[in-house]
Amino acid sequence: MSQLAGRLDAARATLFAAIDAAPSEGRRHAADFARAIDDLVRSAFAEALAAYPNHNPSSGEKVSLVALGGYGREEMAPFSDVDLMFLVPQPRTPWCEQVIEATLYALWDAKLKVGQAIRTPSELIGLARSDLTVRTAMLEGRFLAGDRALYDEADGRFRREVVVGTAADFVSAKLAERDERHEKFGDSRYLVEPNVKNGKGGLRDLHTLLWVGRYVHGIHDASELVTAGLLTPSEYARFDRAMRFFWSVRCLLHRLAGRAEERLSFAHQRELATALSYADRPGKSAVERFMHMYFLQARTVGDLTGQFLAQLDAQLGEQGRRFALPTFLRRPRRLGGFVIDRGRLAIPHERFFREDPRRLLSLFALAAREKMEIHPSAMRAATRDSHLAEQVRDDPQANACFLEVLTTRDHPELVLRWMNEANVFGRFVPDFRRVVGQMQFDMYHHYTVDEHTIRAVGLLAALERGELGNDHPVATALFKQIASRRVLYVAVLLHDIAKGRKGDHSILGAEVARELCPRFGLDAGETDTVAWLVRQHLLLSRTAFKRDLADPQTIDDLAAEVQSPERLRLLLLLTVVDIRAVGPGVWTEWKRKLLVSLYELAEERLRPGYRQRGRTEEVAARQEALTKALGWSDAAARQHADRLTDSYWLAEPADWILDNARQIAAAESGPEAPSVRIEGESDTATRVSIFARDRPGLFYRICAGLAAGGASIIGARIHTTRDGKALDNLLIQDAQGRPYVDRRRRTRLVKAVLGALEGSELPVLPPVVADHAFTLVPSVTIADNASRRFTVVEVRAFDRAGLLAALALAIHRADMIVHSAHIATYGEKAVDVFYLTDGDGRKLGPAQVAALRPALLAAAADRPVSAAA
Repeated sequence: MSQLAGRLDAARATLFAAIDAAPSEGRRHAADFARAIDDLVRSAFAEALAAYPNHNPSSGEKVSLVALGGYGREEMAPFSDVDLMFLVPQPRTPWCEQVIEATLYALWDAKLKVGQAIRTPSELIGLARSDLTVRTAMLEGRFLAGDRALYDEADGRFRREVVVGTAADFVSAKLAERDERHEKFGDSRYLVEPNVKNGKGGLRDLHTLLWVGRYVHGIHDASELVTAGLLTPSEYARFDRAMRFFWSVRCLLHRLAGRAEERLSFAHQRELATALSYADRPGKSAVERFMHMYFLQARTVGDLTGQFLAQLDAQLGEQGRRFALPTFLRRPRRLGGFVIDRGRLAIPHERFFREDPRRLLSLFALAAREKMEIHPSAMRAATRDSHLAEQVRDDPQANACFLEVLTTRDHPELVLRWMNEANVFGRFVPDFRRVVGQMQFDMYHHYTVDEHTIRAVGLLAALERGELGNDHPVATALFKQIASRRVLYVAVLLHDIAKGRKGDHSILGAEVARELCPRFGLDAGETDTVAWLVRQHLLLSRTAFKRDLADPQTIDDLAAEVQSPERLRLLLLLTVVDIRAVGPGVWTEWKRKLLVSLYELAEERLRPGYRQRGRTEEVAARQEALTKALGWSDAAARQHADRLTDSYWLAEPADWILDNARQIAAAESGPEAPSVRIEGESDTATRVSIFARDRPGLFYRICAGLAAGGASIIGARIHTTRDGKALDNLLIQDAQGRPYVDRRRRTRLVKAVLGALEGSELPVLPPVVADHAFTLVPSVTIADNASRRFTVVEVRAFDRAGLLAALALAIHRADMIVHSAHIATYGEKAVDVFYLTDGDGRKLGPAQVAALRPALLAAAADRPVSAAA
């Protein structure tokens, strides 16, 4: 190991000890480590100069060593890159190349990650004019060693020839760059696995404010943002607090990961919460409390950015150099007591809200009504005076303004988000304040509760405007039929209002709804409907994704709970926006099909004058439709129809029934052998259909074969023909949650399933590797009354490859038959539901249930059930 490598290890060891001793002092640790790197870099440079002595240098034999970027700013996380620039005169000389090369080799040998550039002053100026990254890095340039005059020359030219007169252009470019970065890293401050450095509301957003202040006003220290008039003293205190918090998180994250890690993954969140001394509280774990603080700081960054840019825009505007904040059509100078400042809603004086706190709500209602942006100075005043909203919680006018914002058709999510960032939302609705920044420590929810709720309201408005008609034609049509749109908007607002409390958030949320709805101006009937919707907002999704829709009991139970077509319509609309607002990729075409099918079945059941169509009539109609589609003879069609039970004809979609018929005919035209076909079902899943002679353990073999091929099963229906054959239809996805579209992958999957079906011995499942950040205790629920013909068994467990196969093996060993399986995943959690009978086709008895439960719990645990056991 080189001497520099040993010094680097010692510097990191010292840094780690300091972080462990004072984890909340991240900014100080970052500065201390930057100074330690200074010593290493200067030593490497000095050694290079000593190795190539030059006692009488020419005018071209000069090198200036410059720190750039975060290193230049003297802030470095434990594994940050070291960004260096070697300034040399024009032209470059061999001696300069030798010194630079020797310096870099020494740093590389020490295992430092070095980002380097070699520039002449003219090259630097030319690049800085055209490249925003170079210009920003040079803003934070810091002389380290070498020829000081050469650095001063380059720095002076940079200020005169690049910076002067280009402030507005630089600000516009940095804001565009910021927007692109936000889009790349999720475009939300409230992602549950945020990027500390580059995410929206993170460190880079704070750095952007510093860069802009340095470029426009030449400031060096963040505290000078106050003297430059860009932040008030109290705003700077919030800026400094957020900066210190994020640096503490970033340094700890590098420390725990042992590398340059910027994404605050679930795997590290719990460790960070412990390191920063967060503790569990009733209804909220330590890690959720830590992440709550994270999101509050991210929101602070967004708020400060708005105030900063408003002040900067005013400063540049006075010089005729506005940097393109949004402009609007000219409007009257006054509007409802407010004033219009260059197209934005502003207040006439600083005491405006204090004179009448109802104006806090009027501000946002007017912005929603007139489709206007709120001037940052008015947002600053609203944030400062937000506590006054508590005084008008019971005021009818204030509540009418709030309801107007919530129910506007034109992007209510924008104004609600402004209200939330100004703290007016939480002050006016204290129950909402409790979920601001509230995360759920799981892999299913992508956003905090407040952000999820606001997004759901925005999606509801988009649905009402007809913008989601292609994705949701049924829901779009239903919106026009509902009796009270404000009931629906309030229900969406309140559906998760009680998350993070001790107890069932649906039950607690219904209680909150009964308290808030009258205050909002809803009558007793509307209040009752909202409370019911909040209480039952998971009913449709639970039923659609976990129950057999072909089972009459499923529809009867749902209809008994819903009771009216109006409630059913409202519940479907609430369910659609709730699922879509969870995060990207959560909504799928398969979920849409299930929900729409369930809605149609329940709507028919609830229709006035409804008379249930006889099963025999329905089966006959579907068999007749198949005969017409196939063009078979009456005798062939009758033979095919007679071998399949009524449950098959009622359960499967028409296109599946058609494909199954063709598959069976092709399979029986040759020697008897299992038939496995893979069909392209949708853009989210692929259908696998298996036709084979039935035998004990067949479903387990299918599951094991698919697991061996890397497939995940998301739905399965199992049918046995009257002549002893099995016909199973399964929906699958690959490990990335995508359908199987590649022909070669499909072929490999078919071979894997055939191998499992044709083997004489039961296939053995691979060992389970348990390495995850979550704890989930498996549970088994057995519902005897959920179906008239079957015992319904629900298993909740940590999702893993081969889980369904392990459960199927346990069921097989208990001598039970699977008639349908319904698989749902919620991030790291899997919920698998089986419709079972014993070998004689009867519901399970108490002794069978008692034996099955521990077997399923063992299979659901991280230790797999071995087929050889």
